[in-house]
Amino acid sequence: MTATSSPRRRTRDVVPLARLGIGVVIGVAVALVVVWTSLVVAVLAGWATTAVLFVVSTWAVVGPMDSAQTSAHATREEPTRTGAHLVVVVGALVSLAGVTVVLVGPDDGDALPTLAVVASVVASWAAIHTVFALRYARMFFGGTPGGIDFHQDEPPRYTDFAYVAVTIGMSFAISDTDLESSAFRRAALAHAMLSYLFGTVIIALVVTLVGGL
Repeated sequence: MTATSSPRRRTRDVVPLARLGIGVVIGVAVALVVVWTSLVVAVLAGWATTAVLFVVSTWAVVGPMDSAQTSAHATREEPTRTGAHLVVVVGALVSLAGVTVVLVGPDDGDALPTLAVVASVVASWAAIHTVFALRYARMFFGGTPGGIDFHQDEPPRYTDFAYVAVTIGMSFAISDTDLESSAFRRAALAHAMLSYLFGTVIIALVVTLVGGL
C-alpha cells in the first residue's frame, strides 16, 4: 500500500513554488502573445493567467483532502511555501497599479484591455483568499490544534478554511465560526483589509465599465 500510494503522494505534494513557477512560465507566454497591445495589458494578462493556474492547481491538490490529510499537509515543513504565498500577495497588489493605469488610459474602453483588467482583478481576489485559507489551516494545525471554533465535532478540512477565507473576503467579518486567539484575529484583520482594498477596486471597475457603455 505504501509503495502504491507513494508516487501519488509525490504527485499531489508538488511544492507551492513549483506550481507557481509553472504558472509564471505559462503567464509569460500569454503576456508575450498580447504584448502588441501594451506592456501593461500584457503584464495584467500574464498575471491573471499565473494567478488562475495557482488557484486551480492548489485546490486540485488540497480540495479533496479530508481532515487527517489536511492536518498532515498543513503542518508539513515546506520552505518554499511562504515564498510562494508572498509572491502571490505582492503580485496581486502590484496588479492593482496596472489596473489603475489601464482604467485611466485612453484605451480603457477597448475589449482586450478591459478583459485583462477584469481577469486580473478576479484572479487576484481568488488567489488572495486561497493563500489565506492555506494560512488559516497551517495556523490551526500547527502546535496545539485550535484557534477557530467551527462548532462541529469532526476536525476541519481545507474546504472549511476556504469557507472562513471567502466569508472574510466577501463580508470583511466572521460568520458562524469564532476566532479564539489573537494570532487568528491579526491574520483575519490583514485579510479583511486586503479584501476591502480589492472590493473597492472591483466597485470602481464596475462603475467605470458601466459608465463606458
